[in-house]
Amino acid sequence: MAGVALTSVMSTLSSILAVILIISIDHIHAYKTEFVTCGSILKLLNTDLNLRLHSHDVKYGTGSGQQSVTAIDLQEDNNSHWQIKAETGKQCKRGDPIKCGTTIRIFHIATLKNLHSHHFSSPLSSNQEISCYGDSQGEGDTGDHWTVVCNNDFWRRDTPVKFKHIDTDAYLAGSGRTFGRPINGQGEVVGVNSLYSAYTDWQAAEGLFIHPDDLGANNAILHTEL
Repeated sequence: MAGVALTSVMSTLSSILAVILIISIDHIHAYKTEFVTCGSILKLLNTDLNLRLHSHDVKYGTGSGQQSVTAIDLQEDNNSHWQIKAETGKQCKRGDPIKCGTTIRIFHIATLKNLHSHHFSSPLSSNQEISCYGDSQGEGDTGDHWTVVCNNDFWRRDTPVKFKHIDTDAYLAGSGRTFGRPINGQGEVVGVNSLYSAYTDWQAAEGLFIHPDDLGANNAILHTEL
């Protein structure tokens, strides 16, 4: 009888431990999906202007003559997809949350170029020009490097962040001005000198967010409507 009782107790303990494990895994899963991660593809929403960061195969007619970067109010546009990558020459582990203060590249999926800046004037407001630059493999130069500026440990999906350009110390921003033809109605995107300038807050919007599989080595993907 003692043996039967012991077996029953062990079975009950095993069930309790299994429940605790499942609850812990669900908690970890929820924790990890709160963040933007390496390799994720997403849209970036300027929270003040309610416009999404955008690019396309249209060159600036002034300044660098490189591929233009704008901001649009249309949610469903494939030219607003960006992938989060490590800085040039480095790698980040797919699915790892991006720490605040990390240097990243923001890679434009449709044209295979990186979000870029340099000391050229923007066409409408004469702030700093923002462009897309690099070859089809996503290789460019240090002008493609941005620091994620945020107040948490990691870049949270539900909290706006700022992007500081490494080479020039400018912050990614909207200017509040809009273009005419050939990109009529699209907002100008610029670099500004001050962290506290208007229109410098960007939040992760729609995307494919990659996170580590809690039960194995494979990656899982959390999809929100693109």
